[in-house]
Amino acid sequence: MSLSTLLVLADGRLPSGAHAHSGGVEAAVAAGRVHDLPTLESFLLGRTATTGVVSATFAAATCHALTGPAANPTATPETAVAGPGERVGGARVERVRDLDDGLDARTASPALRAASRAQGRAVLRAATRIWPAGVARTPALGSVHHPTAIGIAAAAAGLEPAQAGLVAVYGGLTGAASAAVRLLGLDPYAVHGLVAALAHECDRVAADAAGRVDDPVDDLPAGSAPLLDVDAEHHATWEVRLFAS
Repeated sequence: MSLSTLLVLADGRLPSGAHAHSGGVEAAVAAGRVHDLPTLESFLLGRTATTGVVSATFAAATCHALTGPAANPTATPETAVAGPGERVGGARVERVRDLDDGLDARTASPALRAASRAQGRAVLRAATRIWPAGVARTPALGSVHHPTAIGIAAAAAGLEPAQAGLVAVYGGLTGAASAAVRLLGLDPYAVHGLVAALAHECDRVAADAAGRVDDPVDDLPAGSAPLLDVDAEHHATWEVRLFAS
């Protein structure tokens, strides 16, 4: 695992369209629930503890499904780890499909489902250009959710499940924080201070995610944030908005 590679995937400047999504902050600002640093901190904490945990766990599990050792000690060629240049076996791809279906079931808002798949396509588009050989080893899975795409990209880049989980939870945190700076004109130093203070929480979430990569899909976290779902449906009806979601 290369730390530099991890930084590339986690960089907010990665051309994957993350800057076009606010993580629910735009609607929360319009509703008056986020209006200063303390309310932004509460929002970030809540988002990290719910959707952040889910995203990290599914990204880590996807990465593990494509790169980790076979769960069955009597692995067949279809379940064994693919060698350099070899395509990933069918059983592993089925696991990724099951994980993506699990994300779909955990995303109550149609608007958020659409936004997640749009972000997933953008991440895979970027990964295909940056790590073409790694992405080519995974058969086409169609349109997948954002955390699934992060897991696929992390596997293509040679990262580990914990790093995939960290990219997912950290990206959600920093994306929402950056959106708040743009929407409210908050002091960017103070906002990034909030992000830095939550770094240990991101590490904890990623470590927990890495410990659950072999769990059945139905047993993985399903924490929800109902206000994010409701806000996303309202936000999707706006004629004028700064962010896509």
